[in-house]
Amino acid sequence: MSKVRPNYVRPLDIRGGHVDMSHGSGGRAMAQLIEQLFAAAFDNEWLAQRNDQALLPQPEGRIVMSTDCHVVSPLFFPGGDIGCLSVHGTINDVAMSGARPLYLAAGFILEEGFPLAELKRIVDSMAAASRDAGVPIVTGDTKVVEAGKGDGVFITTTGVGVVPPGILISGDRARPGDRIIVSGTMGDHGMAVMSQRESLAFGTDLVSDTAALHGLVAAMIEAVPEVRVLRDPTRGGLATTLNEIAAQSGAGMLIDEAAVPVLRQVEAACEFLGLDPLYVANEGKLVAIVPPENAQRLLEVMRAQPLGRNAALIGEVIEDPHHFVQMRTRFGGKRIVDWLAGDQLPRIC
Repeated sequence: MSKVRPNYVRPLDIRGGHVDMSHGSGGRAMAQLIEQLFAAAFDNEWLAQRNDQALLPQPEGRIVMSTDCHVVSPLFFPGGDIGCLSVHGTINDVAMSGARPLYLAAGFILEEGFPLAELKRIVDSMAAASRDAGVPIVTGDTKVVEAGKGDGVFITTTGVGVVPPGILISGDRARPGDRIIVSGTMGDHGMAVMSQRESLAFGTDLVSDTAALHGLVAAMIEAVPEVRVLRDPTRGGLATTLNEIAAQSGAGMLIDEAAVPVLRQVEAACEFLGLDPLYVANEGKLVAIVPPENAQRLLEVMRAQPLGRNAALIGEVIEDPHHFVQMRTRFGGKRIVDWLAGDQLPRIC
């Protein structure tokens, strides 16, 4: 994305223009697109170096890095779009290690014919999300593919962060007796995207929960550095996330159905579509696993934060040689909560 500043003055036709193959050719048109759209929106001291890489100060501590590809359909949905989603998703992946996110890189695959006005809307959304999070986009790349081969826009973002000394958070650290906490209601993002994709009207608003969680994580770690596991339950939802952690830690999980927070409109939409909210994606929620003596303190801290006000203790880690995730149902029985089979909600992030 960061190229030498070109010597032209002709402005992009944002209102009526479209992406064409020359915007990925490496020539004047590509430089114009980068300078007037991407660089103008993402402007910061590192991007302003105008090199093919960003020269960054060396942070103290352990470095964390994560990459995430975003192919959500539709590109715009209630509560967000592919732009802010691509920023939030990678920030959250970095933050789930307990790290402070520092920088982002962004790669764009654009389809020939895509309206420049919609591209600007996406880029502006990314820029706003980046500024609000305090995590700048410092480098990137843009490619263009022929019409019919790219579905508008695909975005890949890479994030770098630093873990404070003394913090060790990993999916293999859950221990029997630990408590399982979620930061809020499950399934909001997936159902918001699905309702927009299928033009479904449920008589109530379904809004994505997409948000950057690093501020919430920082408050949690400061108050309870003993947190063992953090994970954002995106594709596959809460059920798949707990199965991943159980497999990594060699333990079982037991959750209480009545304790898992789900908005009534999300529950109703899932019932209408034959979906289970436990498997529906989230983009602004996290799962925390913490020693039992720290659980109440962590809950209090989370509920004091805007993005954790609906936090709930939903279960515990148990001894289980099979590493199953089980759920105590509202009727008093138990059932296995297995890995997601197939893809009930494709192109969700």
